[in-house]
Amino acid sequence: MAEILIIDGNAHFSEQLAADLSARGMVTDHCQSLARGMARLHTGEFRAVLLGDNLPDGSCLDFLSTIREIPSRPEVIILSSTGDPDTAETAIRNGAWNYVTKPVNIQRIMVLLQRVMEYHAERLSMHPMSLRRCGIVGSSRPMLQCLDEVALASATDSNVLIIGETGTGKELFARAIHSNSKRTKKPFVVVDCAALPDTLVESVLFGHEKGAFTSADARSVGLILQADGGTLFLDEIGELPMSIQKVFLRVLEGRSFRPVGGAREQTSDFRLLAATNRDLETMVDSGGFRQDLFYRLRGMRITLPPLRDILEDINELICHFIRTHSKRLRMPSKGFSPDFLDILMQYDWPGNIRELMHTIERAIFMSGTEPILYPRHLPRTVRAQVARRLLEKGRQVPAGCMPFDGDRLKFPDLKSYRRKQVAEIETRYLRSLLDVCSWDIKSACDISGLSRARLYALMKKRGIARA
Repeated sequence: MAEILIIDGNAHFSEQLAADLSARGMVTDHCQSLARGMARLHTGEFRAVLLGDNLPDGSCLDFLSTIREIPSRPEVIILSSTGDPDTAETAIRNGAWNYVTKPVNIQRIMVLLQRVMEYHAERLSMHPMSLRRCGIVGSSRPMLQCLDEVALASATDSNVLIIGETGTGKELFARAIHSNSKRTKKPFVVVDCAALPDTLVESVLFGHEKGAFTSADARSVGLILQADGGTLFLDEIGELPMSIQKVFLRVLEGRSFRPVGGAREQTSDFRLLAATNRDLETMVDSGGFRQDLFYRLRGMRITLPPLRDILEDINELICHFIRTHSKRLRMPSKGFSPDFLDILMQYDWPGNIRELMHTIERAIFMSGTEPILYPRHLPRTVRAQVARRLLEKGRQVPAGCMPFDGDRLKFPDLKSYRRKQVAEIETRYLRSLLDVCSWDIKSACDISGLSRARLYALMKKRGIARA
């Protein structure tokens, strides 16, 4: 079965390229349109797609995200006849493996394809289903992509930077990387950079000798030494004081440090994971974060999706939190009504998964001995926000915010209703976002927390384009 698919509008070019690759041991197939290419992708197990920018039935960039979501997860190499820098940047941001200009160098194409094959072989050996999830819940595509990246990070000893809004589970992902790595039996040490007292930062991180300062009544081992052989997790590293950033950079480079008041340096063999909810690149530009430290941190980068982008996981998350809280409270597990789920699907979740967890806990507490959770068990602030927003948009308020008075025979099934509501919510949000930002994509990304690639993908998915 073919592993390489060439999709290019020039029949002679695609045939010749297929022949050149076949002569070098690659199993290829080729076609001249996106329609034929998508049909073959859905019926094959392709590892790579060589995608031209001269297709008769669409733009290669418009279909890039769609191709990346095919079950076999093929990597896409763009073959461009224009060599436009903006197009190249957009392609890479949208997930392209590489961007190659025509006429192509067959040796370079072979090197790229061999790396793709090696990457696929490595990824298959570390499938997310075999991971210890450490409490991570969800099976949406963005979540599975993050688990893919956890698998890759677990197989190396590189530094990892985990980026995500507050409440998206950055520490859970850090623990999953540690638990699936060769250091799993060694310590996992968490450093909350936002809670480090300015006057004691060095003492907490590096330790101190007895008598090093007034209150140093005994020798103390710092967190860096405690992580020896294991993993050091710096949570909210964007809050690390500038004075410590310089010192910590030296620790990263040599894995050595000197305790406060100490005469000799000590070493610690730790693996570094860091997390932040801030834009470190912007902080670097404004002088709020050291550029050299930033480059050392981002050996690998994992960006966690906010809950509003993975609403399809809410049902699974609710079930998980109900089981967890019911077990902790030593009470029977509860069910929940369709309108209870509907309200939660309509809410914005500024606090992300952590806010959902506390909301479910409160609902269980408010329900007492009732076996089913209903909208009345949810916080009034949640119900009020959903009701207000839907009324402002001139839409019917879902059951639980206002009584449902519909025809039972016309009541939709949950899956269809959820899909429709998610699509409408995303469309309204994106249109409002782009209007507020006057279609400035960078501002829209800053406000929404979406990457440029994700924003473009959602705009295409919801049919949103500038008039």
